[in-house]
Amino acid sequence: MTDYVPPLRDMQFCLHEMGVIDRLRKLSAFENLGNDVIDAVLEGSGTFAREVLAPINHTADIEGASISDGVVSTPDGFAEAYQKFVDGGWASLPFNPVYGGQNLPWVLAAATQEMWISANTSWSLCQILTTGAVELLSEHGTDEQKSLYLGKLISGSWSGTMNLTEPHAGSDLGKLSCKAIPAGDHYNIQGQKIYITYGDHDMADNIIHFVLARTPEANSGPKGISLFIVPKVLVNPDGTLGALNDLRCLSLEKKLGINASPTCVMSYGDNDGAVGYLVGEEGRGLNAMFTMMNNARLNIGISGLAIAERAYQQARDYAKERHQFGPIVKHPDIRRMLMTMKAQIEAMRAVIFDAALALDYAKKSPGIAQQARINLLIPMVKAWCADLGVEITSLALQIHGGAGFMESTGVAQHFRDARIAPIYEGTNGIQSIDLISRKVLRDKGTAMFAWINDARETIKNGAKNDVGQATQQGLDHLAELTDWMLENSVTTVNPALAGANAYLRIFGVVAGGVQLNNATELANQPRYKTSAFHNAKLITAKFYSSHILPQISGLRQTIEYGYEEVMTLPDTSF
Repeated sequence: MTDYVPPLRDMQFCLHEMGVIDRLRKLSAFENLGNDVIDAVLEGSGTFAREVLAPINHTADIEGASISDGVVSTPDGFAEAYQKFVDGGWASLPFNPVYGGQNLPWVLAAATQEMWISANTSWSLCQILTTGAVELLSEHGTDEQKSLYLGKLISGSWSGTMNLTEPHAGSDLGKLSCKAIPAGDHYNIQGQKIYITYGDHDMADNIIHFVLARTPEANSGPKGISLFIVPKVLVNPDGTLGALNDLRCLSLEKKLGINASPTCVMSYGDNDGAVGYLVGEEGRGLNAMFTMMNNARLNIGISGLAIAERAYQQARDYAKERHQFGPIVKHPDIRRMLMTMKAQIEAMRAVIFDAALALDYAKKSPGIAQQARINLLIPMVKAWCADLGVEITSLALQIHGGAGFMESTGVAQHFRDARIAPIYEGTNGIQSIDLISRKVLRDKGTAMFAWINDARETIKNGAKNDVGQATQQGLDHLAELTDWMLENSVTTVNPALAGANAYLRIFGVVAGGVQLNNATELANQPRYKTSAFHNAKLITAKFYSSHILPQISGLRQTIEYGYEEVMTLPDTSF
């Protein structure tokens, strides 16, 4: 089992040398942000990941979360690690200083998230959801709600959850039946929610649940759903904690992976009703909840990268140590797998930083174009990176051979932990439908063509190298497919929906090519001629252009010529 080593050098390359921080400083909020601050945050969060979170990752997977008499306990070391996280101020990095945040960029928060998730995925899910809760309340809460809850959530003293799914309603949120009955200055919440990550635990002083429910006169369907703050422990007007609310964890789910993360079946209002407070407008709950979900989608995309990085480190070290006809790292097929992992990890990291930069621009320099860009990128980042997390952890297991299938090596845990990401926060199928329907067809491709044109401008200087040429071809494919989608969706959306998954994949692969072309241009500078790090960048990008970018032409064929077969077979023939 390999110790986790934070990939600080590659992060610094993306942030500093590839110009992410330079572009960030064009925003007035960050114009004085120094490299010393950035590097100190990277190194400090990396140390926390390596020394505090990573050592308890495998043991916690074996122990798992547990419940006794309705009380949920996390594995040994989790609560102590969380307290160190709070004491270190790590929870507050990108948030409003009015409520105790540090007002650092989301780009930097993305880097810290990667390291924490790599080190311990199950532990990290708690703070990922709390981050989303802060975003939701910051945008949709009243001044009183912000004053009462934001400070504690931003510090991490209290954690947050997202309560959507019910036993009879999965992604079809219009079928939700959880009730919210008016009761003076609050509502009484009654109902059951399932799959609630960190719905109960022993790490924070309070848990603030964000719960979707219906008021008595609400319309049926999605437009009748409202959102409510439902604290585990009621909060007094002065911010002190009061009595326990009428809610409880009924049981913990037994899962394929993330065993140390308590996934709860939650019951609200077994007695008089759980006290809840309306967030935003009645009947507009989904609109508010999607603020939290979009934040979570970005972080789940990061989790695909993070687990892939952890699995790659373990597979790389194993390949160097394991001897079968010599060290297996010498075998071409092992090298193929390692290069496939490495190239896509570096592409994902650069794409995620680019998306986080777009998020900073949307928040600090808001406008229609800035919001359209981040809205376009989020479903791609979530789905493409989550899928690659599964593929890359599977390759890591393959490199280990039979030993990888054994739990004792620890690599199987990465594969199991990665598998939830394509399902989380709207399945990847939903992400691809969201991309094609809401982000491409709805605005006639405006946001996508703006992204493509920016990408072409970015790579035009490198169009003569192999990476640039292959990426330019990929951009041409993406542009032509976007036109195809628009033309073939006038009378029916079936062609677009049938090809949505492949279209999103193409978008991700091309975005990775754009970033690795930029890396190639930098690494090719004469001053880096003797640098092993920069030489590796050139070789890795070249591998991406010859092994990953060619996937696009095959995916294009499935979109243009294979959509009819998707829906032709009668239901009875399955």
